[in-house]
Amino acid sequence: MLSIQNTLVSEDLIDQHFICDLSHCKGECCVAGEAGAPLEADEATYLETHLADIKPFLTKRGKAALAAQGAAVKGIDGSLETPLVEGKECAYTVFSDSGLAQCGIEKAHKEGAISFQKPISCHLYPVRVTSYSEFVAVNYHQWNICDAACQFGAALKIPIYQFVKSALIRKFGKAWYAQLEIEAAKKRRP
Repeated sequence: MLSIQNTLVSEDLIDQHFICDLSHCKGECCVAGEAGAPLEADEATYLETHLADIKPFLTKRGKAALAAQGAAVKGIDGSLETPLVEGKECAYTVFSDSGLAQCGIEKAHKEGAISFQKPISCHLYPVRVTSYSEFVAVNYHQWNICDAACQFGAALKIPIYQFVKSALIRKFGKAWYAQLEIEAAKKRRP
């Protein structure tokens, strides 16, 4: 583990490789799993406040799930997350004609309807952040639906921390990321 500011960072972010390969997985991370995407409290508030601006970019099923459950729900562990459509895809998921799952929040952002890009947990993936009283843990979440992304990243020699650079900067800041780069360079030296 690497200690940077108030975080403990798994060395997997440096050692493991990753680049999303949507041609293989079709955005399965928006569909698979037992819960919605983790949300921070301010993200849940933003989604609730701007739901009317996001809805035009969503599916009928997603809109119905949001109408029934709200913009965010409490998970079984009490944390906030995005609602699901009938226990399946995230309510904010939209599908292309070819079946590719994408984020309706991000689509609304790209179209200029909202200023929020998407939940930080989604932007950071495959990195997961867990807050504890004394520190924040920054770990790699390995999921078999991302095997093609691991192979693609390995082929191009792109470590996880570089793949999620903009998300890590969004979450922790430029100075934090610069320190991570220093630690990665030290680790690569013979």
